[in-house]
Amino acid sequence: MTGGQYVWSTRSGAGVPAAHWFKWFTDMVARDAAPVAVGSPQAGDFEAEAAFLSLGPVGVSIHTHPALRSRRSAALTRRSDPEQYQLALVDGANPMWISRRGTDSGPASGELVLRDTSRPFEAGARDEHGGSRRLVLHIPRTELPINPDKADRLLARRIPAQRGTGAILVRFLTSLGEHAAECGPEELGRLGAIARDLAAVCLAEHADAAREVDAGAQSRALLERVKVFIEHNLDDPDLAPGTIAERHHISVRSLHLLFQHEEESVSRLIRRRRLERCRADLARPELAHHSVRDLAARWGFANASAFGRAFREAYGLTPRDHRRRSMPGALTDH
Repeated sequence: MTGGQYVWSTRSGAGVPAAHWFKWFTDMVARDAAPVAVGSPQAGDFEAEAAFLSLGPVGVSIHTHPALRSRRSAALTRRSDPEQYQLALVDGANPMWISRRGTDSGPASGELVLRDTSRPFEAGARDEHGGSRRLVLHIPRTELPINPDKADRLLARRIPAQRGTGAILVRFLTSLGEHAAECGPEELGRLGAIARDLAAVCLAEHADAAREVDAGAQSRALLERVKVFIEHNLDDPDLAPGTIAERHHISVRSLHLLFQHEEESVSRLIRRRRLERCRADLARPELAHHSVRDLAARWGFANASAFGRAFREAYGLTPRDHRRRSMPGALTDH
């Protein structure tokens, strides 16, 4: 459902009597993730929030809570098992650890950690009196195209989220919090498929299982990588299909094929995002002393006349007119 009210299922213990906050939280975790035995030095004053987003083949949850220690025993896995891989991004404010059969991740901070609801594990926060925040991608075991034995090698191990596909996956997931409410059911399902493919490629890279991920998933993951690259390089006047293809070690033809089912070509995407950046900058009072020409050049438009025509075509008014309307009291005729 669109409109923002029901896309994210958001819950808070604020409406629950304080004496029941901790039980409310454990019940909520059991529903969103899987039953675990939980303990916390702050169990008597346990304020927490959670949100869950269904994305067709996968789901995303965000839990914010005081520090805790959790244990999923063999008995709990036999009693209730959603049969999921759960790929968690651990917030850097309070590093967490996870262990399984003698493998201990150590303190994970701003990194990804994989767990399997069908396998016992323990987890906890390093600072027992601090707060914790986790963003978790829930992937049904049947949706991850990696041999389970190879996926098992990654359990309770830290996976980098600052570079490569891991960084792109994290960027993609965190952006859902800002834009999911703008999407309809079909689009949310497509976004879920992209999240699954990015996770599969990321995990396969670290499990020596790249050949097990089908070409379609790899292409979709590469498309997201290209989009992130474009976003980070809009200010480069040389950003063009040729340079993008070269940086990603593919041909220009292969690059265009990646975009064949998108709503716009790679060149149109670059132009639209540059225009949007310029439009935003032209409305910023702190940039009023910069000329239109300078701001256009800042985002890769080397020719001021061509920029003016493109801007007018996209928005129906000139860059200067847009600036006057955005900042009516400012001197914007330069």
